[in-house]
This record gives sequence, C-alpha cells and structure tokens, in this order.
Amino acid sequence: MRNAKYFSENPHLDALITNLEGLRSEILRHPIYQKIRDERCLRNFMENHCFVVWDFMSLLKFLQRSLSSVEIPWRPRGDARSRRLINEIVMEEESDEDGKGSYLSHFELYRQAMVEAGADTHKLDAFLHALEDGHRIKGALTRAGVSEGPSDFLLTTWSLLETESVPAIASAFTLGREDLVPAMFHHLVAGLGQSHPERWGTFLFYLNRHIQLDGDTHGPMALQLLARICGDDAARWRQAHEAAEKALRARLRLWDFISGTL
Repeated sequence: MRNAKYFSENPHLDALITNLEGLRSEILRHPIYQKIRDERCLRNFMENHCFVVWDFMSLLKFLQRSLSSVEIPWRPRGDARSRRLINEIVMEEESDEDGKGSYLSHFELYRQAMVEAGADTHKLDAFLHALEDGHRIKGALTRAGVSEGPSDFLLTTWSLLETESVPAIASAFTLGREDLVPAMFHHLVAGLGQSHPERWGTFLFYLNRHIQLDGDTHGPMALQLLARICGDDAARWRQAHEAAEKALRARLRLWDFISGTL
C-alpha cells in the first residue's frame, strides 16, 4: 500500500519506517476488520471513528500554520516546497469533491455519511457545540459523554499538538494517518454497499476517496514533507520516532476499544 520509491531516497525515513513496521502491521492485522460484518457493527464503528476524522484536521492545520504564512500581514515563510506540499493536502482535505458535484471537507463528508447510514451523531455534535461554547478538549469530551476509546485517542493527539514540535506533529500526521489509512480502509471497503447502497454510498465514496488520495498522493507527499522537515537532524528524527509510535499505539488502543464493543 506504500509507494516504496519515497523510502530509499532518505535513509533516516527508511530506518524510521522499518522500526515502526511491527506496530503498523499489528494495526493492519487487528481483528476489528473481521468483526465489522453487519450494519450495526459498522454504525458503531462510525460513531467512534468520527472523532478521529475530526482531530486529523487539527494536525493538518498546525502544519499549515507552521510551514506557511496564514497571518496578516502576509509574508513569505519557510521552505517553498514544504508550503506547496502542505497546501495541496489542505485543499483536498478541507474542500474535496463530494461525489455529487459539490465540495466538502472530509470531516463534513464523513458526518454526512453517518446520517445517511443511520449512525448516531449526537455525541459528535455535542462535542463540537461544547468547543464552540469555549470548553477545552478534555472538558468538551466529558460534556458530550464521548466514550473512553475516542477520548483517549483525541487526548493523545492533543498531547502531541501541545508540544508544538513540527517534526513530532508531522510524523504523527504522516505515519499515524496518511501512510496508514489506505491499507486500513481497504479492509472496510470489501462488501460495503452491496446491500442498501442508498445507506452506504457516501461512506463507500469517502473510503475509496481516501484510498485513492492517501495512497497515490497525500501519503507520498506527507513522507516527502516529513523528510524535508527532519533533514539530517538526529534530534528531529528522534522526535519523529517517538511521536509516530505514540500515535500508532493510540490507534491500536482505539481499535481494541471499538472491537470490544462489537
């Protein structure tokens, strides 16, 4: 599921990926994929996984803010190639084609898929309303009654964001998300939409869109971005390793949690 040409170009990245392969494989071999066999299980999955879709955008926006200029007055900032890579990813994640002739963020598309599939969006909506009311992440999760699994995942993401370490956050974004998602979603696509496609069409579009974009475009671009950010700096690569491992372990705990509810 990876485009291997992006590994051999950077020995530091190659070593990092090799070191994390066991943990990545554990996620991809997780029994959760075999347990999602009916509509009830898939709705349960969506009701927990939707928070992961939401917090991805905060990782992305941190990187956009760090690698390009989003303040007024505008001024050139950082490496132009890195700016190009992150802004291309932002464009499609925040305003992608929705399959119906319009545009949505991937999060909005996911929520639309939940409604279409009959999944409960109450906790997700309550969480977002709590944030709008000024609650911090932990308080918003508590106020909305979000379950332990997704709460733990979001708090792990926020602990990484609070470090404000660009190498760490870029690594969590790349190796914990963009590089991992296509292989994970392949497991979910099989058989989906064969019955009641009117309920699962948007979700299937969402999954396939991520397999296409992350596998062919965003994943390789994110790997290039991580390599440019860390360069030959050993300290930056250590931060990248620690963050990627933390993100992958959070994913594994979330999969354990959801699997236990199916």
